[in-house]
Amino acid sequence: MKTVLNVIWLVLSGFWLFLGYCLAGLILCVTIIGIPFGLAAFRIALYALWPFGYTTVERRDAGAPSCVGNVLWLVLAGWWLALGHVVTGIALCVTIIGIPFGIANFKMIPISLLPLGREIVPTDAPFASR
Repeated sequence: MKTVLNVIWLVLSGFWLFLGYCLAGLILCVTIIGIPFGLAAFRIALYALWPFGYTTVERRDAGAPSCVGNVLWLVLAGWWLALGHVVTGIALCVTIIGIPFGIANFKMIPISLLPLGREIVPTDAPFASR
């Protein structure tokens, strides 16, 4: 079932979100200081491409640098990427078939706003990283 949902997701919104995150990652990797943010964007891009069967968990070892990095991320790229999820989620919720995909878009907003200090893990092992 996850594969079917992922294929439909890929066609409806996943590919475009993937491209948006990759573009943000490329722009952020231009400077040396932006490389950690670019890597986070690429990590989320794969999650946006194939989200069903994965979830995000908080990393307990992430400290103050993640907090500062999340504030910078929010200003530099997070706000625009989250706005893309909101617009796409609303557009998908117009049809009955698109409602689960719209909800999945809304569930991706927190990681698009504050990605540092979070880890993407398979849903069958959400506590394996701890």
